[in-house]
Amino acid sequence: MDFAAQPKPAAALGGVGSADGKIAYPPGVKEITDKITTDEMIKRLKMVVKTFMDMDQDSEDEKQQYLPLALHLASEFFLRNPNKDVRLLVACCLADIFRIYAPEAPYTSHDKLKDIFLFITRQLKGLEDTKSPQFNRYFYLLENLAWVKSYNICFELEDCNEIFIQLFRTLFSVINNSHNKKVQMHMLDLMSSIIMEGDGVTQELLDSILINLIPAHKNLNKQSFDLAKGLLKRTVQTIEACIANFFNQVLVLGRSSVSDLSEHVFDLIQELFAIDPHLLLSVMPQLEFKLKSNDGEERLAVVRLLAKLFGSKDSDLATQNRPLWQCFLGRFNDIHVPVRLESVKFASHCLMNHPDLAKDLTEYLKVRSHDPEEAIRHDVIVTIITAAKRDLALVNDQLLGFVRERTLDKRWRVRKEAMMGLAQLYKKYCLHGEAGKEAAEKVSWIKDKLLHIYYQNSIDDKLLVEKIFAQYLVPHNLETEERMKCLYYLYASLDPNAVKALNEMWKCQNMLRSHVRELLDLHKQPTSETNCSAMFGKLMTIAKNLPDPGKAQDFVKKFNQVLGDDEKLRSQLELLISPTCSCKQADVCVREIARKLANPKQPTNPFLEMVKFLLERIAPVHIDSEAISNSALVKLMNKSIEGTADDEEEGVSPDTAIRSGLELLKVLSFTHPTSFHSAETYESLLQCLRMEDDKVAEAAIQIFRNTGHKIETDLPQIRSTLIPILHQKAKRGTPHQAKQAVHCIHAIFTNKEVQLAQIFEPLSRSLNADVPEQLITPLVSLGHISMLAPDQFASPMKSVVANFIVKDLLMNDRSTGEKNGKLWSPDEEVSPEVLAKVQAIKLLVRWLLGMKNNQSKSANSTLRLLSAMLVSEGDLTEQKRISKSDMSRLRLAAGSAIMKLAQEPCYHEIITPEQFQLCALVINDECYQVRQIFAQKLHKALVKLLLPLEYMAIFALCAKDPVKERRAHARQCLLKNISIRREYIKQNPMATEKLLSLLPEYVVPYMIHLLAHDPDFTRSQDVDQLRDIKECLWFMLEVLMTKNENNSHAFMKKMAENIKLTKDAQSPDESKTNEKLYTVCDVALCVINSKSALCNADSPKDPVLPMKFFTQPEKDFCNDKSYISEETRVLLLTGKPKPTGVLGAVNKPLSATGRKPYVRSTGAEAGSNINVNSELNPSTGNRSREQSSEAAETGVSENEENPVMIISVTPAKNIDPVKNKKLNSDQATQGNISSDRGKKRTVTAAGAENIQQKTDEEVDESGPPAPSKPKRGRRPKSESQGNATKTDDVSKPLGKGRKRAAGSQEGPCGLEAGNAKAPKLQDGAKKAAPAERQIDLQR
Repeated sequence: MDFAAQPKPAAALGGVGSADGKIAYPPGVKEITDKITTDEMIKRLKMVVKTFMDMDQDSEDEKQQYLPLALHLASEFFLRNPNKDVRLLVACCLADIFRIYAPEAPYTSHDKLKDIFLFITRQLKGLEDTKSPQFNRYFYLLENLAWVKSYNICFELEDCNEIFIQLFRTLFSVINNSHNKKVQMHMLDLMSSIIMEGDGVTQELLDSILINLIPAHKNLNKQSFDLAKGLLKRTVQTIEACIANFFNQVLVLGRSSVSDLSEHVFDLIQELFAIDPHLLLSVMPQLEFKLKSNDGEERLAVVRLLAKLFGSKDSDLATQNRPLWQCFLGRFNDIHVPVRLESVKFASHCLMNHPDLAKDLTEYLKVRSHDPEEAIRHDVIVTIITAAKRDLALVNDQLLGFVRERTLDKRWRVRKEAMMGLAQLYKKYCLHGEAGKEAAEKVSWIKDKLLHIYYQNSIDDKLLVEKIFAQYLVPHNLETEERMKCLYYLYASLDPNAVKALNEMWKCQNMLRSHVRELLDLHKQPTSETNCSAMFGKLMTIAKNLPDPGKAQDFVKKFNQVLGDDEKLRSQLELLISPTCSCKQADVCVREIARKLANPKQPTNPFLEMVKFLLERIAPVHIDSEAISNSALVKLMNKSIEGTADDEEEGVSPDTAIRSGLELLKVLSFTHPTSFHSAETYESLLQCLRMEDDKVAEAAIQIFRNTGHKIETDLPQIRSTLIPILHQKAKRGTPHQAKQAVHCIHAIFTNKEVQLAQIFEPLSRSLNADVPEQLITPLVSLGHISMLAPDQFASPMKSVVANFIVKDLLMNDRSTGEKNGKLWSPDEEVSPEVLAKVQAIKLLVRWLLGMKNNQSKSANSTLRLLSAMLVSEGDLTEQKRISKSDMSRLRLAAGSAIMKLAQEPCYHEIITPEQFQLCALVINDECYQVRQIFAQKLHKALVKLLLPLEYMAIFALCAKDPVKERRAHARQCLLKNISIRREYIKQNPMATEKLLSLLPEYVVPYMIHLLAHDPDFTRSQDVDQLRDIKECLWFMLEVLMTKNENNSHAFMKKMAENIKLTKDAQSPDESKTNEKLYTVCDVALCVINSKSALCNADSPKDPVLPMKFFTQPEKDFCNDKSYISEETRVLLLTGKPKPTGVLGAVNKPLSATGRKPYVRSTGAEAGSNINVNSELNPSTGNRSREQSSEAAETGVSENEENPVMIISVTPAKNIDPVKNKKLNSDQATQGNISSDRGKKRTVTAAGAENIQQKTDEEVDESGPPAPSKPKRGRRPKSESQGNATKTDDVSKPLGKGRKRAAGSQEGPCGLEAGNAKAPKLQDGAKKAAPAERQIDLQR
């Protein structure tokens, strides 16, 4: 049937249709024209709708009958009718008409079809109001259209896209949360059919869908977003190509004009990926292209997008698209900071949602944890900690290691984040045990690491550690019993360094508490100039213990003024720092003081914050009498002793728990002594005294010593039980127990003289040198008794010293030491006789320190004895019966004894320069452990300002130490000492009167004199020796010249110039001695002039030289002579090495100096028989100095009598090395090989440690005999006194591939040939494989 010409509707036709083409209406329906009312029209249309609803596609007669009606309903009259009900009914009719006449529509005009579908689309807007009475009809219209897919007819129209766009926009706009699923389903059916059955999706139509995914639209109408999401999921196969084309146009070709959504491409990609990753199969490679864009902002946008795609929970993009994942990871190293920052932020979500990708991320996070940007390093920590707090299993040990490293970051913000993050992890997994024992074990190192940070110099670090300890490690808000249990087992599980840090923390808090107490005492005194000066000094000291000391000074002064005006505030503060203050009282006091200082008008009050810092540091938040005596700690220790505690469950053995518990109580006995005063506590301590564990008993005695001042009056029963135990410990306990027992008796009993006499008399009568193992404890007790009660025991002690200590013990060698070649042995391997001799030396010192009298001959005799022991290298009798390791012990004891006596002013006066020099040379001892321990003792005494300034000059000799770590440690010691002295001068106005003994620059003359008398300095014009002198000078001057405070450079130069106008007080008439002194001065001047342009200024004042070392300058004496040539000066400053052959170092002649030379090794060679970790963090030393010591790293054993260098890789056979004990795992072995001290030496192969060279075997026929060693500290004999060793054949091979280094003939100092011995190689070494080249470096 042809409907090419659309007939006009009849004006008045009713009843049934006829063959003449007039409109036929359903039965009962009158004609519908514009002549009837609207209500009537609606009534009649409803009947028409009913008729069409009931018709189906098979009713051919009815279809033919109602065709004119169908055409009539599509007329303009109905399509443009103003009444919406009319339009709705007409639309329903038209929808049914399309259903009935499908697949062919009764309308053939394209324009008419377009008008009809646009009309129907407009009617669909009525779906918006679900409460409308007509909603069901609207729903019927939608359902009909969707079911029949009526809109598919439009595909034949040229401008069908306009209809579809209008339809899509209408449906997305009307959908809302009041619609049920059926509405959404019909909408999806309708739209998906258009997409899936059409020839493609135009950009405008795609935009009508995608616009609903943009966040702004999504937030406005979530139902439209859900509709779009459902549509895309349903049509993914069809629409994917269209989406790919859109993104290709925008991302690759840069045609942003193709769509209004171009600026939202990354948001769209994110949403599309979340809907279905398959929608973006072709888009992902385009993102890889964008990641490599030259525009940083564009890369940033892509990184942000991909971070969301890779990090989303259900995403498998990283595994599905590895190239894109690898390209994305590369952005962690982007040059643009925001890109790196965004990458790091992404890692947190990735770790939490995709643990399997942690391995890929670890390496990139490692690099970023060292990023130069502070914000990036900070975010790396946040990333790792956030994931770890979610689930510890999400982060591996390596990632936690990055956080651990950042606790030492140079920036405070990063350090703080790392420390707080670790603290939170510890509290969650260790204290609360949220993830079981395995997780707790994984982070058990955190407590140690956090406490180690207390060693840092920054006050901010220290304060944060204190805060972390109070809030996370041992939360102060726990109940007393729970808090003490937490502390008890924490202390037992800490490593030694963490324990020291915790002890130091309590010590610092206690010290600050005492400063505040002293400040309050000053407030009680009448106002005076002295009082104000003392108060100012105390305020400055308190300010140094607070963050930002500069600002803190002003706040502390303000707080002091408030204290002066407010008596109630003072009383609150006094209660807070009183020994009897409980933790609960402290909390109340802190809140009360803060309330008084608060200002409601000032929300942020820096003054109040600073005061809170001070109060938190001094308040007893953990420990009080209840915590120690009344309940927790003592009861916990009792349970451990009885075996009823939960020690094993807490991961601590009962023995460790008891020992650590006692150590904890010992530390607390210093800071909270009054909290221990109860019978229950002392009964528990008495029980500990009876235990077999020596350490436990020792700690218990010390606690009695610190806290038992009222035992005699308040607890007589405890006293009567304690006295016999103390007597027994003083007579037969361990040396440490004996010391503590004597001090305890002296501290807590009024009749101490009687008690000490009861110990002294039987011990002094029973001394027997033939049983040395029974001597050690008596010697310790006698020494401390004579020191504590000199008036009572000095005289009887004198006969003991003369007749037994010196004559019978020190001057006799009863046993023969083991000749194993080792220079050091562990404590348990030292012979009892040597241990007794060491204690005898200490007894002499304690006896003298008690007397404090330099008028008697005893002090001089003792000093001569100690000097003789150093000169004889520890073998006082020179019978050669004592072993090398025992000699090392005695040298250390003698050097330490002189240093100890020097701390007493009366003995410092009588120590001669020669004795001082002998003491100084101990720091260059051939044995590593002697050098290490001596340096630590020296530093400890200097840093407490106990030793005179001249002893700081000894550190200059450390420049010759062969071990890099020891040089670095010495440099740190110097820095610490110098800063402490300068700070002391600043804080103490009275110190200006003692500048000669305090000002660090005054160490220069002592150093110059010491180096002028260095036994290695034998020829004043020898360039190599002068280079060593220069290194020693610069080792000290480098630290002194870091700042030019008060024109100090000119001051030091003036001192060196003034020394040249004097003579050496030690040998004023010896021209050679004075020449060496002036030469060292010239080297010092050369160094100062080359390193500072400010030294030529005028010195602020004329320096004073120590009369003990330099004579008064003569009036007419002028010394402008230069003692080093210009060529030598250039060599010293440029540091160019002397040209030498490959074997130059190996065949270098041996030194003929006054002590054993040894090898300078690098840090990798710094092995020893004990742990050599310094008490200060070693830093890198002088680069120029270290460069000269970085060669010859073939592994050296330093503590070896006759080392052998194995040049080949194969170790020598048949040599049975003695295993070193307590070998530090991160160090190789060191060497003590004879060569010039302080220069490169040859080294032994690893594995050749502790080889004993037999002295009764013959040497190889072709080699000269090895020279003897000169005695330590003695002046070398002249060449005429001994047969000089020839050096002509030094470089000639000794036998098959074997070389021997001969003695030195440098300078006028020859070797002592009288005692020359020629040790031979061991048989095993002789039988080594021919390919091996061995060099026997004999002394």
